[in-house]
Amino acid sequence: MSVTFTPCRPGFGAECTGVDISQPLTAEQAAAVDAGMDRFGVLIFRHPVPLTTEQQVTFTLNFGEQEPPYTQIQAAGGVRIADPGISDISNLGPDGSILSGDDRKRMSGLGNQLWHSDSSYKAIPARYSLLNAHVLPPDGGDTQFADMRAAYDALHAKMKARIEDLVCEHSRIFSKGTLGIPFTESELRAFAPVRQRLVRTHPKTGRKSLFLSSHAGRILGWPAPEAQILIRELTEHATQREFVISHTWKVGDLVMWDNRTTMHRARPYDDTVFPRDLRRTTVTDGVMTVAQMAA
Repeated sequence: MSVTFTPCRPGFGAECTGVDISQPLTAEQAAAVDAGMDRFGVLIFRHPVPLTTEQQVTFTLNFGEQEPPYTQIQAAGGVRIADPGISDISNLGPDGSILSGDDRKRMSGLGNQLWHSDSSYKAIPARYSLLNAHVLPPDGGDTQFADMRAAYDALHAKMKARIEDLVCEHSRIFSKGTLGIPFTESELRAFAPVRQRLVRTHPKTGRKSLFLSSHAGRILGWPAPEAQILIRELTEHATQREFVISHTWKVGDLVMWDNRTTMHRARPYDDTVFPRDLRRTTVTDGVMTVAQMAA
């Protein structure tokens, strides 16, 4: 069976069939999936059961090197998933119980409801994220994706010229800070701002996109108020309905997206009552955005 794609909307998001994500891929299958990512930015793989950690990591490594571990805000009881290559995107503590309403991990996780690009707060940001659903609430908890390529294309020529060479500073201090989450001294050091281009050029397609995130808080050389206004204006533009798709999860689903060309956010659910357990692997982009020359 050949790898095929059924678009969610023209040019953005697609359900991928013809590949078993629980089994090793051939070089041809991996290349086809990668080409699908270049085209659609978001791919949905339906699988009847959740992947094991080994299966998810094996599938992930078809597309590059995994990100190194980084500082995470932990639940009061500690770490639930010991494997450093898996990010625990859940409302669960290490004993499997639902986190209390005031748990720091829960409070930090609420930031996932802000539009963002994974790891934009790292000097070398993420390329692909792969999120697998293990346990889901009865309703809510969808994930939305915004097409930052189409959003860039729709900008007025004057705005494109204005932002072409701008560099932003990204940090979890900016994103989590807006939620009122206090940081420890070690977290403040670990979350020091990094620089990212505001306009990126895809290395294979040559297509330009906005690189926005709730982690973006400053623009180099700009007064803070003007920077905040522009970042908010562009974010509002990029997350209009015409640029957004929404994924309603089923257990076993794996969704893979390109952080270079999309933003995403989680939607609310009753997280103090129902468990939601998703597990993410992430492929590093391998190079700083400020080292990438615009086309």
